[in-house]
Amino acid sequence: MSKAISRRDFMKVTGAVGAAGLLAACGGSSNTASSTASSTAASVAAGPSDGPVALTMSWWGGDSRHEAYQKALTAFSAAHSNVTVEPSFGAWSGWEEKMATSFMAGTAQDVCQINWSWLFSYSADGSKFVDLNTLSDYIDLTQWDASAMDACNVANSQQCVPVAMTGRIFYWNMNTFNKAGITEVPKTKEDLFAAGKAFQEKLGDDYYPLAMSGYDRMIMLAFYLESTHDGKNWADPTTSTLNYTKEEIIEGLDFIKSLVDNHVVMNLKTYAGKAGDGTACHQTNEWITGKIAGTFEWDSAASKYRDALDDENKPSFTIGEEIKYGSVNGGFSKVSMGLAVTKSSQHPVEAAQLINFLLNEKEGAEIMGTQCGLPASKAGLQFATDAGVVDEMVAEANGKVMAFTTCQLDPLFEDNSLKATGTGVYQEVFDTMDYENVGGADVVDILLDGMEAAGYTIA
Repeated sequence: MSKAISRRDFMKVTGAVGAAGLLAACGGSSNTASSTASSTAASVAAGPSDGPVALTMSWWGGDSRHEAYQKALTAFSAAHSNVTVEPSFGAWSGWEEKMATSFMAGTAQDVCQINWSWLFSYSADGSKFVDLNTLSDYIDLTQWDASAMDACNVANSQQCVPVAMTGRIFYWNMNTFNKAGITEVPKTKEDLFAAGKAFQEKLGDDYYPLAMSGYDRMIMLAFYLESTHDGKNWADPTTSTLNYTKEEIIEGLDFIKSLVDNHVVMNLKTYAGKAGDGTACHQTNEWITGKIAGTFEWDSAASKYRDALDDENKPSFTIGEEIKYGSVNGGFSKVSMGLAVTKSSQHPVEAAQLINFLLNEKEGAEIMGTQCGLPASKAGLQFATDAGVVDEMVAEANGKVMAFTTCQLDPLFEDNSLKATGTGVYQEVFDTMDYENVGGADVVDILLDGMEAAGYTIA
């Protein structure tokens, strides 16, 4: 088996021990939850404090997002002179594990930027985040579309408000494509295979049209199957019952393998040798210099990928088209992230005011712009647009995603045990395929067993 499997086995053991320790440390949780709920209700009823308030807030992201949030927090404190906000932030790698520990221990920040799937992973019973309906005097909940808000309503509780809606799109470096004799972005499966052949023949074995991690490949697999099987959701969005047979999943896995075999997608073993395990594509020398000429990424990442290119390649950065693999579009969009108030917060009212400032108010929305994606708040989007701070590339990418995708995502698809970089089941599956040169039939049980362990119902 591949080296990724041994890493995963290690994480299973250490993760189980860590979780057991945390659960033991959190004994008597029902009494604690009841006490916390009463404290939150009392704080909300009392309204904003006249005295000094110290809030905390956490998020993940890159440097530009860190800068925007910190500037916005300073502006919020200037507008609310009795409130200070202490930030906690970092890169995505390892962030969920850190936050999972703090959620379980009741030590998470007052306001947390959260992944949509965290609502189901850590607060499926509504125990970790405040129902924002109780704070509607301080957050204008009318600024979001009902469908986006409904996606964040778990356990009959509005546990967060959506920051943005997102989905996957292709980004291409057309400078490299042109060198390979290709003048248009790929729009079909056939275009992808033709690009792989042209790159290898005209540019050499070191040049690839695409590079994708295990998680990226799993998303493309879902897109592919949904497009070729009449738009059938990967799984039921409510019950996480898998909608595909073992044979159909093997078909999808073999499609991904065909992209590797035909020099469309860089082999993960090759990628690890050049860039190192877990290195994001935009951070690799191969992307920066144009040897990797494409990626399949979130619409909010457009500027990050463009800005990483060197001077020769940056002008040729192009937002591509979604690829229709079959008779229907397929693919999904989702709530990219939300802002939530933790039930452990001693100042839920001020926390709600901070969220409203960041997402719905003029000054906050103008500072944040599209650093977290195209704003889902109607007011926030209008303020950002009027101020000229909407990144046109993010808007273009988001528009293409929203116009194309037809399917719903179930929350378990993003479970950390499945998608985690280096240790997740998706990475294990595709590492095994690439390192050992095996097909879908050889790894499908690894995928299905991992999905079932994460909570999927496998028919």
